[in-house]
Amino acid sequence: MKEPIGKQDQYIAAFGGITCFEFAKDGAVTAAPLAISEETLFNLEDNLLLFFTGYSRSASAILKEQDERSRRADQEMTDNLHFVKELALSTRRALEKGDVPEFGRLMNVHWEHKKRRSAGMSNPKIDEWYQCALSNGASGGKLIGAGGGGFLMFYADDKSKLRHAMRQAGLSEVRFRFDFEGTKLLIS
Repeated sequence: MKEPIGKQDQYIAAFGGITCFEFAKDGAVTAAPLAISEETLFNLEDNLLLFFTGYSRSASAILKEQDERSRRADQEMTDNLHFVKELALSTRRALEKGDVPEFGRLMNVHWEHKKRRSAGMSNPKIDEWYQCALSNGASGGKLIGAGGGGFLMFYADDKSKLRHAMRQAGLSEVRFRFDFEGTKLLIS
């Protein structure tokens, strides 16, 4: 559809689970479930909280700048994307070792780098909510998706404190569970 978006969202919807994808330059994609323990899985599911910001945005509009800068081989953008790729590998290692606090910290590092890709990635209100979360039990988090709005996800050891603070800030929590089946075809 000639939109400047990646294909990771479509792949995770198809596969489900906690899955690592490798996207090759030739278009090939390999998928492998992470080798994480049941305890790590439960800790993740119990300590990840999702909040709706109330802001809607066009993923294409946010990602257009990133796409243009990437096509121009803008060194800052290229370095940022390579750093985030390495961060993904560090995140995989942390989860496979069961180090969920490190996972939370890496979410924060990822968010700081993601914000540098486009001025439209965040806004003062999102930054305010993010800082509020870090001050109230979250060890890390990020805006899910392209940026500019949508959902904030946080890893928190003190879920109750974070829920209360986000509710006071006017955000609604969206409860979720991991899905390990991926897309299903229903025939009636």
